[in-house]
Amino acid sequence: MSNETENQEPVEEQAANDAQTTEQQVQDNNVEQAEAPAGNDSQAKIEELKDKYVRLFADFDNYKKRVARERLELIKDASKDVILNLLPVLDDFERAVKAADSATDVAPVKEGMTLIHNKLLKNLEHKGLKAVSPVGEPFDAEYHEAITEIPAPTEELKGKVVDVVEKGYYLNDRIIRYAKVVVGK
Repeated sequence: MSNETENQEPVEEQAANDAQTTEQQVQDNNVEQAEAPAGNDSQAKIEELKDKYVRLFADFDNYKKRVARERLELIKDASKDVILNLLPVLDDFERAVKAADSATDVAPVKEGMTLIHNKLLKNLEHKGLKAVSPVGEPFDAEYHEAITEIPAPTEELKGKVVDVVEKGYYLNDRIIRYAKVVVGK
């Protein structure tokens, strides 16, 4: 919590300093306008346009800073949401490790680990993760990473994925990890 406060303070101080600088520029322009001779309409028009320009520039600069701040906050909140969803799975793993220390039968421990795995997988799928299992599909370098080639066990498996060494994953229909596969030749 203190790290967030420390990170936000410099941004807020910078925004306050920028607002003061912009205010000072506007006041300087107003002073220049007041000092200009009243009979010179073209000079007054120039000063008016200059004032509008300075205000517009300051507004745009403030907008850019606000958007950058909001983007950082959005990124922080996104990771917070994922972590909060994974904490119950972490708690389950800790309980399973404690239970495994005193367990005499392997079957309940294995069943518990399977339940935890399924819970983790469900949480990740809820966030948009999808596993890819390309066994039997034709090899495609855009979706698969070939680790090795082996002689195909059957003629129909030539040029196709025979085994998956490491699963590939999509996140919201975009590949985030390519499947590492063994291809039949």
